[in-house]
Amino acid sequence: MRERYERLVAEVGPGVTVVAATKYVDVNAMAALAEAGVTVVGENRAQDLAAKHAAHGGAFRWHFIGHLQSRKAQTVNELCELCHSLDSLSAARRLEIPALVQVNLAGEGSKSGVAPDELDAFLAECPAEVVGLSTMPPLADDPEASRPVFRRLRELVEAHGLAQLSMGTTQDYRVAVDEGATLVRVGAALFQG
Repeated sequence: MRERYERLVAEVGPGVTVVAATKYVDVNAMAALAEAGVTVVGENRAQDLAAKHAAHGGAFRWHFIGHLQSRKAQTVNELCELCHSLDSLSAARRLEIPALVQVNLAGEGSKSGVAPDELDAFLAECPAEVVGLSTMPPLADDPEASRPVFRRLRELVEAHGLAQLSMGTTQDYRVAVDEGATLVRVGAALFQG
């Protein structure tokens, strides 16, 4: 795993943070990520975040990448340095760490996120410290299908004078990096050959 992680870090370059997505990683398997040299992990669920942090807290820098519910914000505040998925003002009122606003650029009902045409109003009202934007494009077999979504998010980040872009997963992180990602969330890329 160390070789895969080092190759991935070299491939994305020094301006991009590789966030190891740990949604499907058992708490006992987290040690393998630390041994591989992984420095930043992203968890999707607050309860899993708490359990994994209790066992491996000092081994990583922690990010929250799942849907942020207001009632879970305190856990995220206590354990994480960055939230990738802010999309409600109620959660923003409780969030005490820097955040990325999740934008639902494809308008998919199955995904969370602020609609692009509501982003200006959301940012104007948001009490949390917003440092960037994130998105999840529609699932596609061809990574190039994500390019227009990533390009649009980069345009929105630039228009709002923000610095961080969280976009791209194992299947399309190369395209995301081409389009300016500063954070990529990968899981399977670390565990598969």
